Amino acid sequence: MTRRSELDELLARHGTLGAAGYFLRQRGRDLAEVRRRHEAQAAALTTVGAAVPPDWRRGHVDRDDLPRFLFGPEDVVLAVGQDGLVANVAKYLDGQPVIGVNPEPERNPGVLAQHPPAAVAALLRRELPVEHRAMVVAELDDGQRLYGLNEVYIGHPSHQSARYVLGTAGGDCERQSSSGVVVGTGTGATGWCASIARALAGAPALPGPTETALCWFIREAWPSPATGTTLTRGLLAGPEWLELTSESERLVAFADGLESDHLELGWGQRLRIGLADRSLSLVARR
Repeated sequence: MTRRSELDELLARHGTLGAAGYFLRQRGRDLAEVRRRHEAQAAALTTVGAAVPPDWRRGHVDRDDLPRFLFGPEDVVLAVGQDGLVANVAKYLDGQPVIGVNPEPERNPGVLAQHPPAAVAALLRRELPVEHRAMVVAELDDGQRLYGLNEVYIGHPSHQSARYVLGTAGGDCERQSSSGVVVGTGTGATGWCASIARALAGAPALPGPTETALCWFIREAWPSPATGTTLTRGLLAGPEWLELTSESERLVAFADGLESDHLELGWGQRLRIGLADRSLSLVARR
């Protein structure tokens, strides 16, 4: 599994290398750097492809096609690219092991894409060392579900304020107007949730990558005669959940930055967010 390289996207837009190079020069960038990154990804794909045993069934899926791709229960997923690619595929899996392959260790942190391309052949010849990462699920009152590895965001589809009633499993309830709600996992706690927590005094300690717990934050809650700012952060463990009842004509919920794959809430619809009944089986580096 991959996503299109920047060079692929430039060629799709501009047609030729010359036109792509001209476009980049107008923005103070160099086509040679973009080509080097494209070639690094291509070389990684060649190495990974050669590592797959010849008698195994194989397929190649682009990130944009994930919502339409059917994974089999026996599949092993090789995600070749940045850490975000592992998060993008996690929501479409149910226990299949994922090997994150990092083609550019000098650019990518390798938090989820932990393995160099050359390590894949040895990994596929032995029992895979799996590390289970908790996931978050958002479920509408009509049964639609959305899974995320890093976080789920609920808010207005534009820059308007989201209006809703927030309830917790402990019985607390508050009408709010805010920039949105973020519910994250221990994996996501190193990303967006960490940024939010750093800006908040008294933010809760964030869960670790393998903990079965979630953290949640309200972004820029607005105090008014009708809306409050008391419930703005917290942790969820086990069966605990948040419930959000929309008081806007349209709110959206999406996971891991993939806005095209989202749930929509109309006025009065309820959304519950909590720990998912599945986890990511990440093949960890040892």
